[in-house]
Amino acid sequence: MDRETPALFSDRNTPIVLIGAGIMSATLGMLLKELQPDLSIEIIERLDVAAAESSEAWNNAGTGHSAFCELNYTPEQADGTIDIHKAATIAESFEISRQFWAYLAQKQILQSPEQFIRNVAHMSVVWGENTAYLNKRYTALQSNYLFQGMRYSEDIGQIAEWVPLMIEGRDRSQPIAATRMQIGTDVNFGALTRTLFQHLQSLPGVTFHYGHEVRDLEQQPHRRWRVRARNQNTGQEHEVQAGFVFIGAGGGSLPLLLKSNIPESRGYGGFPISGQWLVCTNQSIIDRHAAKAYGRAEIGAPPMSVPHLDTRFIDGKRALFFGPYAGFSTKFLKHGSVLDLPLSLRINNVIPMLAAGMDNLPLTQYLIEQVRQSPEDRMDTLRSFMPQATIDDWELHIAGQRVQVIKHDPEQGGILEFGTEVVSAADGSLAALLGASPGASTAVSIMLGLLERCFPDSFRSREWQARLTQILPSYGQILGDNPQLCARIRAYIAQTLHLTTVEQQ
Repeated sequence: MDRETPALFSDRNTPIVLIGAGIMSATLGMLLKELQPDLSIEIIERLDVAAAESSEAWNNAGTGHSAFCELNYTPEQADGTIDIHKAATIAESFEISRQFWAYLAQKQILQSPEQFIRNVAHMSVVWGENTAYLNKRYTALQSNYLFQGMRYSEDIGQIAEWVPLMIEGRDRSQPIAATRMQIGTDVNFGALTRTLFQHLQSLPGVTFHYGHEVRDLEQQPHRRWRVRARNQNTGQEHEVQAGFVFIGAGGGSLPLLLKSNIPESRGYGGFPISGQWLVCTNQSIIDRHAAKAYGRAEIGAPPMSVPHLDTRFIDGKRALFFGPYAGFSTKFLKHGSVLDLPLSLRINNVIPMLAAGMDNLPLTQYLIEQVRQSPEDRMDTLRSFMPQATIDDWELHIAGQRVQVIKHDPEQGGILEFGTEVVSAADGSLAALLGASPGASTAVSIMLGLLERCFPDSFRSREWQARLTQILPSYGQILGDNPQLCARIRAYIAQTLHLTTVEQQ
């Protein structure tokens, strides 16, 4: 099949359909309308409101994933060296997202940035034998300018100033180390998503269908798609002929991708993992912690389960979370069906799923242990971070569902993918986003990659490239290798989004 740009970009009567009203669809919709305002877009969401699943603040960590504190992005190699490639890539991608938000703030689309983004220090805190790893990680990251300004300490007194709750009651004979980046951020992706959709809804050519569940996807001639959705309140059917379909439905993306029957979907499966938080109810404790303090995950734990003592701002109110604790449910969405997992099984993905399961037995064991935890077991984990924590000050809250991607591998049969992956049709007429962290934080980079893959001619056109340079001042350049550019871009972002710069920290 040829990969020319679909005619929809010059046909106002052929809409783009975005399935799922989360941060990914909001980001793609905003980019498309900025690049070509005359596009027609229809957004279909199975719930009655936007951002009620993975993008909702209570359902995710809220960390602006910049790789400042997430140790799973900097694995230690067999020779003892630290691989920072993934961390550098994520840090670059987050800066792209922040530039896009700054651009929208300048246009008064995001009129109150503090409603969705605030400075919260990002810290990594480890103890015992992990201190040597953290020291090597800190040293390795200094080669990339995006991590300049990071502070490292093994002084328990200094660490106590940064995170007093994590030191009070701790055995001071045990080695401890921490890194700190004051320019880290807490992001309320739910608030951001809803603001973006409010703006999109005000634009000509944009139509929303809340409370509609997509029931069928069928490809038509000329690379069009027939999308059928049902109003869940009235039962009425809605059908649209789409020139391009984006499936950004979080955990619900995999079943819809499988419904599309595109060859690229074969061999894909998913393994659902649920999450839980301990949420502090004691305001005096909440007020004494001001950081996203990440530890090192247990062996066999999925990346989304990296433990952290997490300062949040939700609807303008400060909160303190600890977790996440992993769980298991056969649902692909928090508001999904227990039949989601069995109904996702296909002849072409059963073998990859079984093979991935056999290769990830430690993960299975970890999940079993997590599911069997008692309230006191969860408190014991919290006390490794906050020694004086008491059970009366914390409540258990259910977080969102994540679906880890499983795909066919010619050598292993099937592999479990941690991260985010875009699966697209060869003709560029459909794309689906699968996976989890660091998805939301890197949404802009992911959507730029999707546009380049699915609409290459439009993406490479002089008009689109000029617009992208206006929207993203560092477009096409690497901040980590350019200290002057990085400093200038971060100053622009900080001023526009009311944040702190490295020099101010």
